[in-house]
Amino acid sequence: MRLGIDMDGVMCDFNAGWMRLHADEFGSALRPEMVTGWDGLHELAGFAEMEAFWRWARETPQRPSIFRHLELFPGALEAMEALSAAGHDIVVLTAKPAWAVADTMSWLADHRVPTSEIHFIADKHTVACDVYLDDAPAVLDDLVAHCPGALVCRMVQPWNRPVAGALDVHDWAEFADAVTARRRG
Repeated sequence: MRLGIDMDGVMCDFNAGWMRLHADEFGSALRPEMVTGWDGLHELAGFAEMEAFWRWARETPQRPSIFRHLELFPGALEAMEALSAAGHDIVVLTAKPAWAVADTMSWLADHRVPTSEIHFIADKHTVACDVYLDDAPAVLDDLVAHCPGALVCRMVQPWNRPVAGALDVHDWAEFADAVTARRRG
């Protein structure tokens, strides 16, 4: 099966990554559990608006963008390797700004994510997959609405909410079990 998998908040810990970089640059003591909503990172980080957060997030002459500073969530790589070995295609679906593409490609290569298909896209429903895994509230709503034949899985995070028609998964082991059950079903 084709497994459409999001990156930030699903495959890798976006909040811990940007907070580590923020601490290095500003001396902050932010923690990932402080993020409880989808919008508002700029306020937590001390920026006047989200555009200022994203300007800071970009690559500078001193460092790569924040997208090179992210760690895999526990079990993510192992689950993707096992799913790939079982014959599933890992399709990376990520909505990133154009300036983040090079760092994202490097990150995927550095972590040896088992994929040969990567889409930088906001409308993830336009990439046909049998199973989707995402954390973004609007994306989940969109996938459920536009992909009725697919299994849509919500990676449960403090910043999202249950979505009617989506299956909640709390970790990568639950996701792998859901894929296996879907294949048998």
